[in-house]
Amino acid sequence: MCFMKKHHEYKLSITTQGPTYPPSEITDYNGNFVVIGLINRETESGTLSQEWGASLVSSESKVPQFGHNLPYKIIRDISINDLGDDNDMVLYTLPIPLPCTNYPQIFAPEQLPNANSLQRPSFPLHQAPIPDSRPIDGRKLSRPITLGQWIKAKGILTLEILPEYRSARFSFTFEHLIPDSLYTVMALRENDLNPTNTSRPGPLGIPNVFITNSEGKGNYSAVMPNPFDRHSTMDRNRIVNVIVLWMSSQMSYGGAIGHHGLGGDIHAQLKLKNSSFWEFET
Repeated sequence: MCFMKKHHEYKLSITTQGPTYPPSEITDYNGNFVVIGLINRETESGTLSQEWGASLVSSESKVPQFGHNLPYKIIRDISINDLGDDNDMVLYTLPIPLPCTNYPQIFAPEQLPNANSLQRPSFPLHQAPIPDSRPIDGRKLSRPITLGQWIKAKGILTLEILPEYRSARFSFTFEHLIPDSLYTVMALRENDLNPTNTSRPGPLGIPNVFITNSEGKGNYSAVMPNPFDRHSTMDRNRIVNVIVLWMSSQMSYGGAIGHHGLGGDIHAQLKLKNSSFWEFET
């Protein structure tokens, strides 16, 4: 059985961040992280604070052991409500290997077990490498993707516990995403960021793909088996968030969320700000 609650609607928040390291899955031309998410700051008393915000963060920020946080080296804050000159900031992928990361998982162990040994520079999002593509193939995105365009994205998640109480349907509607683009949806589970028992992040359903139309609208739905296990066991790994990923590779990867992850080929654009769904049981 589950709690009395059987369905709920959630408004997704704009972001550029997966975990807090690397600080963002997007950079600017100079390789600085364009962070919309949790900002690590040092308080006047010398302690660490984490508040949701937007900042330009240096790629020279110190990186702690996985599971810990240090203050970012913040270049300046960004006003999401009044971008000013930042409206036209062109967005870039992270280079590979990923800078400022402490995440231990290989994202596609069967497909690319040597992902951490590869090297690749940063690219404007609209010019990121698409394997085996040629100019004659008709790449749809031809203009730079800007911060002003990125932050317009909106998404609504409707979550429904199905009658047998053993599965749940996740249904999404989107608007103002990047037009004519392939997106995927990721399920973040409670152990994916657990430093003592880290699990590999996976897709929210297979295939986890949707394609936006010329206006940036899209829809996605998936039924997930036992996503909110109530049992406190070693095997429990509840879904605690969902993350909508713009794929700079314009590919999906089966049971992996990407080859490189975290800004190499996936770029978080929408998610819930906090760990969620604790009111549900399956």
